[in-house]
Order: sequence, then structure tokens, then C-alpha cells
Amino acid sequence: MDKKTIVVLLVGLILACVRFAEAQQLSKIARIGYLAAACPDTQSARTEAFRQGLRDLGYIEGRSITIEYRCAEGKPDRLPDLAAELIQLKLDLIVTAGNEATQAAKNATGTIPIVTTGSDPVVSGFVASLAHPGGNITGVSIDAPGLSGKRLELLKESFPRLSRVAVLYYPVTPSSKVTMAETEQAARLLKVHLQPVGVETSNELENAFSAMIKERAEALIKLPSAVLTSYRKRIVELAAKSRLPAMYEDRIIAEDGGLMSYGPDITDLYRRAATYVDKILKGVKPGDLPVEQPTKFELVINLKAAKQIGLTIPPNVLARADKVIK
Repeated sequence: MDKKTIVVLLVGLILACVRFAEAQQLSKIARIGYLAAACPDTQSARTEAFRQGLRDLGYIEGRSITIEYRCAEGKPDRLPDLAAELIQLKLDLIVTAGNEATQAAKNATGTIPIVTTGSDPVVSGFVASLAHPGGNITGVSIDAPGLSGKRLELLKESFPRLSRVAVLYYPVTPSSKVTMAETEQAARLLKVHLQPVGVETSNELENAFSAMIKERAEALIKLPSAVLTSYRKRIVELAAKSRLPAMYEDRIIAEDGGLMSYGPDITDLYRRAATYVDKILKGVKPGDLPVEQPTKFELVINLKAAKQIGLTIPPNVLARADKVIK
């Protein structure tokens, strides 16, 4: 037997062993947890995108994979207990929707792999760096540097006379400080005065909007937060009632009646999260998987919302929209 034949046989044997190892690993039903501040039924597009991503990779729920859902129903103080519940189930990994859920899972375990879908995991202290996460956490980031400033810029371009803008944010997470700083930097360049309004629970929303009106806010920007997004329908209602043109970070809010949104296709990022699950189940360490950042962004404008509060969106802004809701 010549050397070439021996090499071919060895390569074939190695490949067969790799396939056998993968098959052995996935022959058992993989058990993963899904931890979120908002319940799947209020985030159905994202949850379904994640499940579709798993299906595209060959996973069948109930046969090759099971998903244990836990949601805080918009009450982030419940997340630690829900994370503890998941840890007791001896899962293969945990998927977290939003920084608040990721923090709860991180506090609960340093060994079970965590796939996060949230904002700036480096600033939040979840990973050492995007390229080399280290530890047991990796995943996709739903935000990128400069996005908050771009949102304010688009709002100013839509309403050039704008001078006072309220900023609705969730003050608990470290990433809020970064996005607030970016927004403040853009505000100085655009000569816009910001009015930060921190909200932690849905019960605080009424007072928050009353404060905005009292301080003569002329528009509103919502900073990224899974908790605040779970309150989106009430936020949209109050913005309309207060006649405040509002810019959001997620198209789901514009589709639910918000005036406009600018940001990545978050639904697609949830689909991408499934690839991390697949790689980890096949043996890759989460710390070796770089965190993925969004590269494509979309502007969505809801003309129904504009009409409701008597606003006209300039043609040059409408022309740039990726989607116009009429």
C-alpha cells in the first residue's frame, strides 16, 4: 500500500470519527433554556425566528431538542428565580433575550453555556471582548456603536425645529449609560437639549410621560432595553396621547404603532443565535465563539402614527425608509 493510499484512508477515518462523535453528541435530546424579561407571546416574531433557525439546522423540537421557556412577564425582579429554576434542570445551554436576562443567568451559573441576545456585552461585563469572549457567554449583539446618535440625527432631520427631546431608558443595565452618553454627544452636535427619564416598571410610565410634558419635551427617543420593549404598547399609546414624535430602536415597535424606528433586523439576529446553539451543542466552547454584531440597519416609518398626531414626515426622510407603514 503506497503512502498516498494510506493518507486517503487516514483522512477518511478521521472524518468518519468526527461524524460519529457529532452524531453521538446529538443523538440524545438536547435541552436548552430560554430566559426572557418578556414572554414569548409578546415577542413571537423573535422567538419564532430563533426556532426557525434551529429547524434550518436540522433540529426538531421534541425529537432532537427541547426548549424550556421562562419569562418574567415584564417584571425583571423575577429573573433571578427563573434563572435558578433553569439551572436545576441540568440544561445543555441557556439562551437569554436581553441584558437583564443575561445578567440573571450569568449570576446563576459560570459553567452552563449562555447564548445572549442583548446590547453591548462587553460594557455589560458579560464577555472579555467581542472577538474573544472567554468564559461561558457568547452570542449576538443587537446594538452597535453610534446607533443612538444616528437615531437622534434622523429624528432631528424629520423635525428640524426640534430642540428638546426626552430620552426614555432603563437605568439598571450598564449598557444604558453608554447609549445615553452616545445620545448626549450627538445632542451637543445637533444643539438639542436632552431630558433623561429613567423607568424600571410599567407603573412608572404615566408619571414619566407627565414629566416629559411638564419639561416641554418636543419628541422622544427610547433607548434599547428588553424590559422597556415589553411595555411597548403602553409606551406607544402614551407617546400618541402626549403628541410626542418618537424614535425607537426596534421595528417591532413601529409595527405596533410607534412613529419610527432605526436599527438592525433583530428578528434575523435571533435566527443567527440558533447557529451559536448548534456550535456549542457540537462541542465548541462559548468563549471561543466571537460575538456577532449587526452590519445592516433599517429605517421604518409609520405614517398612520404620524397622521394620528398631525405630523408630516419630510419626503427626503421617507425616501430613505426601508419600510413605510401606511
